Amino acid sequence: MSYKRRVSSIAHVGQLGIGGDNPIRIQSMATIDTNDTEGCVAQAKRIIDAGGELVRFTTQGTREAENMKNISQRLKADGYTVPLVADVHFTARVADVAACYCEKVRINPGNYVDPGRVFKHLEYTDAEYADELKKIEAKLVPFLNICKEHHTAVRIGVNHGSLSDRIMSRYGDTPAGIVESCMEFLRICKRENFNDVVISIKASNTVVMVTTVRLLVETMDHEDMHYPLHLGVTEAGEGEDGRIKSAVGIGALLTEGIGDTIRVSLSEEPECEIPVARQLVDNIEACAILREKAEASIADDTITITLDDEDWQTMQLKVAMATGALLIDRKAHQLVINNPHFSAERLVGLADAILQAARIKFTKTEYISCPGCGRTLYNLQDTIARIKAATSHLVGLKIGIMGCIVNGPGEMADADYGYVGAGRGKISLYRQKECVAKNIPEAEAVERLLQLIDDDRKKQ
Repeated sequence: MSYKRRVSSIAHVGQLGIGGDNPIRIQSMATIDTNDTEGCVAQAKRIIDAGGELVRFTTQGTREAENMKNISQRLKADGYTVPLVADVHFTARVADVAACYCEKVRINPGNYVDPGRVFKHLEYTDAEYADELKKIEAKLVPFLNICKEHHTAVRIGVNHGSLSDRIMSRYGDTPAGIVESCMEFLRICKRENFNDVVISIKASNTVVMVTTVRLLVETMDHEDMHYPLHLGVTEAGEGEDGRIKSAVGIGALLTEGIGDTIRVSLSEEPECEIPVARQLVDNIEACAILREKAEASIADDTITITLDDEDWQTMQLKVAMATGALLIDRKAHQLVINNPHFSAERLVGLADAILQAARIKFTKTEYISCPGCGRTLYNLQDTIARIKAATSHLVGLKIGIMGCIVNGPGEMADADYGYVGAGRGKISLYRQKECVAKNIPEAEAVERLLQLIDDDRKKQ
């Protein structure tokens, strides 16, 4: 395949164009409490100074949404004009407020009208299901009118981890269900002639993410929709694992010409995401060529790829991008990397990490950890480090470490255990989808998680 970027419409986000012939835009999300104006302004500046072109903030209530006005004014006064994005979950009226102060508002179809997911099976007749869609329209159309008035763009951001029970009950946990969750909202946007729309479909599982975005593109094309796409692997983690997982998922689509703006979600300071995203964007065409060469090399169920890069991170991102789609499509189940500048042992470790990111072979513990945001009420990075130190020897075990309940139980649905922020200083623990301990003190939570894992292993 030769690289050719997908043709999309343009979403106008303030003075920034997303889609069309515009460059692929890079963004990140603040982790500071959105009520902390000084902290948010300082962190946004760090993101922008690192090269971020949009900055997103969580707005869990009207107070946070209204404070976006102060954050925006402060940044503009200091010469920072990058568009700001409000991130809304559970409370539709907050989106109405945020649209007055931000250049873009993200809403989540999984909880914009539908209640939060509790994994309950619901039965609907076709007429009852149609009534549920009317409820969406009744709330979405007034919001779109506010956005038109204030020239505010909208991101329809679907997360695999927060699909509604309504969608899950009718479509199951499938790419078709994830896509339909998005299309229900897009059809309303199209009917209302609202065009400043960006779409994202995210998952922590790279196979789910890539498969679903491809299906979304096909579905939109079939319905003559060409909205720009935001790409990301949510809850990718941190360190090399987070970078590799992001490069596998995002890179698989970028090398196919899909994607107009990206975010690399790392459980680190948000400005650390920007250089990684920049490398992915800058290497698209080179990796598309590498992908063709890697596909041509497949023999005995093995991809062989040869590079001469001397910088380790550059090389690992390139290999992950170039082979991601081939591995996700199961064109091979093994990977051999050749590079004269690095030891065979290190290259084998990288190959194993990429195979794990593509969900082919697990050779170490899998951590599904979110990057944090203003909803996170505990020290995410310290907690991840403590849990990793105590569990890194448990090969194949999947542990979710989540800042809040927005995607927590859902994104961890295929994890063995979960650690989820439940409130200020409170943590809930999960065994797969089941909450086994609610609202335990943060000071006890890591030890309680480790004890839960240990007790279960003793019973095996």
